[in-house]
Amino acid sequence: MSRIDETMEFIPVRIAVLTVSDTRSMAEDRSGQTLVDRIERAGHVLADRKIIRDEREQIADQLRAWVADPRIDVVISTGGTGLTGRDVTVEAHRDVYEKEIEAFGTVFTLISMEKIGTSAVQSRATGGVAGGTYLFALPGSPGACKDAWDGILAKQLDYRHRPCNFVEIMPRLDEHLRRK
Repeated sequence: MSRIDETMEFIPVRIAVLTVSDTRSMAEDRSGQTLVDRIERAGHVLADRKIIRDEREQIADQLRAWVADPRIDVVISTGGTGLTGRDVTVEAHRDVYEKEIEAFGTVFTLISMEKIGTSAVQSRATGGVAGGTYLFALPGSPGACKDAWDGILAKQLDYRHRPCNFVEIMPRLDEHLRRK
């Protein structure tokens, strides 16, 4: 069973939050704020926060900029993961990924099923890695952000989580770039 090993030291990670929306402002961004609150409450560092429109290239460009920034370890986006024509966040993420974390979407769906039943099939939450940075795309509702953080990310971004976590392998995410 998974657990937090309290004998180990907590290691904060630096997280950027991206809200994808054609209509929201920072004052109206409840989903982004939900993530910010949880990130800070957990003891992590909010490295940056932005809102951009549902434009695939703009989203991918912002993801690439944060991947290239050594001050950012993790990027979490919210919004644009649905099925409508303007929902292009998943495609933008996949344009950037070097490796996709396929099980992230599966686990998110399982968690969502407990809350919203079969409506969970409409979410395309995804996760991946690029340039040694973790990238996660979450739906644009505060509830979905809570579910993803509380059910997955809070644990996987905590170095003390056992039997394993994302933080402990961070130094090895870009080892293929150093192998030359």
